[in-house]
This record gives sequence, structure tokens and C-alpha cells, in this order.
Amino acid sequence: MHLDGDYIVDRRRLKRRLTFWRIAAVIAAAIAVVAAFGQVEHLARGRHLARVVIEGVIMEDRDRDQALAELADDDTVEGVLVHIDSPGGTVVGGESLYHRLRLISEKKPVVAVLGGLGTSAAYMTALGSDHIVARNGTITGSIGVLLQTADVTGLMDMIGVKPETIKSGPLKAQPNPMEPLTPEGREAVTSSIMDIFDMFVSLVEERRSLDRGSVLELADGRVFTGRQALANGLIDALGGEEQARVWLQQKHSIDEALPVYDVDFEGAEATLRELMNSVFGKVFFSETLRLDGVVSLWHPEI
Repeated sequence: MHLDGDYIVDRRRLKRRLTFWRIAAVIAAAIAVVAAFGQVEHLARGRHLARVVIEGVIMEDRDRDQALAELADDDTVEGVLVHIDSPGGTVVGGESLYHRLRLISEKKPVVAVLGGLGTSAAYMTALGSDHIVARNGTITGSIGVLLQTADVTGLMDMIGVKPETIKSGPLKAQPNPMEPLTPEGREAVTSSIMDIFDMFVSLVEERRSLDRGSVLELADGRVFTGRQALANGLIDALGGEEQARVWLQQKHSIDEALPVYDVDFEGAEATLRELMNSVFGKVFFSETLRLDGVVSLWHPEI
């Protein structure tokens, strides 16, 4: 009787495994068909505008960078519309996007269209375009960078824990929540922050044709509405994609009736992961958001 029970359990396990792999095989086949169809569809598109969407927290993304590199070399793309709705993110993420857009701009016009948010690293991204359009109510600006930490030594004293840190030099791991920030550590960290800030200010100065003094007055971390940004020279026009297309027509003689297609950053692999998540839940794939390093991010206090 005991053996019969073990046999039934083993059969059920085998059945579950077979079901899993059958579903996975079907999904993989579906992805292959979708990918093949996408290639055929791309070849059939002809000349068009590409729409790039940048949303959420900006970080480095190899798939996105590869897609943008291919976009620059795609002769069927007449121009690029970059829709941005983001509070910012890592400085490196914004810097990477900025340089990718500048490379595209060497071959075809790029217009940034700011949505609800286009602040910090998102505004840095927009600077990579040739023309920036925003809504009246768009929140933009927040030119600056930050590095946040905490001193929890008081709390550790309260609970009777004394951290011990062995390090190669006095500035290693500064700032560190487990020890007070020394004057030398604060000076070193501030120096790095201000160097990155100088880079950001220089981008605004160059791309917006503003003198450095004017940029520094605007770069105190404050945000601006679309109307304020226009008055201060941070953007070029108010409106949305329609106004962006008018500029493309007037400046580059690109037909306003030209079709627009969205650029897929993620491809078949991400689509497979999404489908697998929908079938099996999110057990197998981590979606932990990491923001390591210096950030350029605007977030109102709640």
C-alpha cells in the first residue's frame, strides 16, 4: 500500500513537470512566430518615424542601447520621437541615453516630447534631442544630483550593537551608515557630487545655448512647469507629439502624414518572460529595483 502511494506521488510530480515544459514549449513557439512576424512587418513598413518611450526610473539598459544603436543605422527611419515620462534615475542611465540620442541625431532629427514628468536624469535624456516639447503642466527641470545615506549609529547604541569596520583607508566606504561621516569623508563625497553636477550643468549650457550663470541660477534643484521651462529656455515649445511633428515638417521637411511605429526595447526574450510570469507567477523572475550609485531623481516628499 505504501509503495502504491509513492508511485502515485511520483506520477503526479512527473505529470506536473511534463505540463510545465509543454506550456513552456508552446510559449517559446509562440514567441518565435511573433519574432518572425515582427521581422516581416519591419521590412514591410517602409519609411517612417520611430517612437521611443522612456518611462519610470531610468537606469542603464543594454537592450535599450542596442535598439537605439540599430535605430541610428536604420535607413527606413526618417526621424525619432522620444516620449519621456520619468522622474529621473541614475546619472549613468541618463548619461547613457543622452549619448545614444546624440548619436542618432548625427543621422536623423530627434524630438523629445515630455509628458507628466521630465526631471533630473529624464531632463538630461531630453537634452540629447534636437528639439524639446512639453505640456503646460509638465514637471521638468530639477537639474542636479544627490547621494543619500543615513547615520544609524545612534540606533545601534540604543540596541547595544557596536559595528566593527576594517578597511584599507579612512575614505573607504564613505558614507557608511554604520559610522559617522567624517569631515574628510564629507569633503570627498561632496567633491564627487559636484563634479557630476558640473557635467550636468555643462550639458544644459551647451545644448540649450544658455550662459553658465543663467544655468546655475536654474540648477538649484527646483522643478518648473512647462510654461516656466519655456520662459527660461529649458525647452523649445509647448504641446505634444502633434507639435513635434509640425517641427519635423517645418525644419526637416518630413511629411506629417508619415506613419509612426513604436520601438521595442525588450524583444522576444522579455516577451517570453512576461508570458511565463502570467502563467507561473513571479516566482522565477526577480523584479527588485536597484538604484546603485549617484542618482539624479526628483521625488516629492509624501
